Order: sequence, then C-alpha cells, then structure tokens
Amino acid sequence: MGTETVSSRYRGIETWDDREVLEALLEAQLSGVAAVKAALPALAGAAAAAAARLRAGGRLAYAGAGTSARLAVQDGTELTPTYGWPRERVVFLVAGGSEALSRTIEAAEDDSGAGAADAETLGSADVLVGVSASGRTPYTVGAVERARWSGALTVGIANNAGTPLIAAAEHPVLIDTGAESIAGSTRMKAGTAQKAALTLFSTLVMIRLGRVYDGLMVDMVATNAKLRARALAMLSEITGADGASAQAALDAAGGHVKLAVLISRGLAPEAAQALLDEHGGDLRHALAALGK
Repeated sequence: MGTETVSSRYRGIETWDDREVLEALLEAQLSGVAAVKAALPALAGAAAAAAARLRAGGRLAYAGAGTSARLAVQDGTELTPTYGWPRERVVFLVAGGSEALSRTIEAAEDDSGAGAADAETLGSADVLVGVSASGRTPYTVGAVERARWSGALTVGIANNAGTPLIAAAEHPVLIDTGAESIAGSTRMKAGTAQKAALTLFSTLVMIRLGRVYDGLMVDMVATNAKLRARALAMLSEITGADGASAQAALDAAGGHVKLAVLISRGLAPEAAQALLDEHGGDLRHALAALGK
C-alpha cells in the first residue's frame, strides 16, 4: 500500500545532514500538494453535490481517526468564524471521541461499529466527508457506509487506490501521494495533501453557498477588534462608503457585512434581510435584483 511503502529516495535519511533532510522532506510535501491536482474534478463534483444538500438545510459532517480526524476538525471548525457557517450545522465523528484530538487512542480507529453508530444521527439532508490516508480505517469506512445507507451524501478522501473508503463513498476523492519519506507517517505528505483537499472542498462549497463576494469573506463573524476592522474595510471596499457611513450601516446590520451592503444601498434592515433571503444569501444576486 502506497503510504506504508518505504521509498528508496529516503533510505538512510537519518545519516544526512540537517539541510539535506529538510530539503528532502520539503520536496515530499510539495509533491503531496501537487498530487491534489489530479483530484480536482472529483473535488469539484463532490463540492457541487454538497452545496446542493447544504443549501436545502443539511449539515456538514466529517469523520476520521488520528491525523485525518484532526485535519477534518480543523477544517470544519474554521467555517464558522470565516464564513459564518452555523456551528450547529457542523458535525464531527472522531474515532475515540473528542479526547482523541489531543492524545492518541489508536485502537479506536479499528472499531467500524463505533463509526456506524456515530453516523446514525445523519440523514438524507446531510453531507459526510470521510478522511483516511490508508483508505482502510474501519471507523471511517463504517461511518461512511452507515451515512450512505441513511441517504446522506458521502465523500471519501483517501491516499490509496482500490481501498474500502474509495468504494464506500458516493463521491470518492483519491489523492495518490505514494510512499512517505518516513514510511507510514501519514502526518507528512498524505496529511498535507488531505489538508489541501479539505480546504479546497470546503472553500468551494462556501463560495457556492454565496458566502464569498469578490474574494471577500462577507459572511465572516466579527468577534474581535481585528475582525470588526476587517468587516468595516470590506464594506467600504464594496460600497465605496466613507468610514462613518460604513460604520453606521454595519451597526444597523448588527455587524453583518452583506446586510450592511444592502443597507448602504438604501434598504431598511428588514427589507435588506428579505432580499438576501429571497436570493439564498447571495449578495451578488441580491445586488443584481436591486439594480445596483
């Protein structure tokens, strides 16, 4: 299996000098990211299908064990502050539970029944992204199989071809990263590729859900001074309003940039919200309907 294979490229790596080791490791990391390119069509198809489910009110769930789970949790957790994705609409299925995010509970990944049980709460409105470098992790495969049986949309991201996760998922995403620089250490090249794939997938989903406008995070949750300043800057950039006018619109919008843009265009807060709702929260479509 690719990720468990010893590559002749790295034989004797422990005898090399520090610079040589780092250059070789970096080379491997870059090749891991490059491997994602072949998976772009699969990621695009998965994201389009996921966006349709989520637009209809579903939840986005992630399943994994070990490094894969930690990468998945990082990706999903960041969707709320970055894109305003409702926290209650993100679900994490982690082998060994939340405790396994900060310490290893290795045997937990072998329990396919636990994965299936954890996925029982998912239904036909939901999306589950299962992540496993080997593609064989029983917990993750069990979760994906159960979720698919329940009608959920399933995406499987794996680094080895012909594996159970690839077979189980409705949308298989193979990122063939090959042998690791340190055999079996999938926190290395495979993990880097998984991180890139997850970020690409979730970002495209958020874009298709109307949570990005002109490359700006217009659904961002402004929870601190830095983000409040960013929200004000975004509003000024989109509308051309001066600082005082932009701040007044933001205040009227409760800090929500998209709503503030429409308020800056002359709508009352209630009318602005109604227009956004009518267009599924898509600011570009709402502005087009407004004719401005």
